[in-house]
Amino acid sequence: MTVYFAYGSNMSRSGMAARCPGARALGVAKLSGWRFTIGGGGYASIVEAPGEEVIGVLWRLTPRDIAILNAYENIDGGLYRRERLMVRHGDAAKSATVYIGHGMGRPRPGAVELIVAAAREWQLPVDYVRSLRRWLPSIREAGTIR
Repeated sequence: MTVYFAYGSNMSRSGMAARCPGARALGVAKLSGWRFTIGGGGYASIVEAPGEEVIGVLWRLTPRDIAILNAYENIDGGLYRRERLMVRHGDAAKSATVYIGHGMGRPRPGAVELIVAAAREWQLPVDYVRSLRRWLPSIREAGTIR
């Protein structure tokens, strides 16, 4: 079994159940020294940032789930790379697989909304959810009033 730290759309319980049927949620975890951003592909990513932290969800994955996520995150195509990083889960530090996007970009339509919904589902801190919402496209960019 592999421990995986999700900070974007893979925080979603329903999304992970559909993609990775063997995945089991372990709960909320924190990654220190990094911050949330949008990668070059328009999807969630993280970058090193001393003094900051990313809050997400820790999952226990089967080997089959890892293979599925490698394909979903387009490891072979270079959209994401995999790293092992230390996260804090409760009082314990754990080594977890983390997918990190390449470059910086603008969010794809619907991507941030899904992440914010998952963050709320996990009842992540309000200030953190607010920081994720800052990535929502502006009214002018969207062409609609929210």
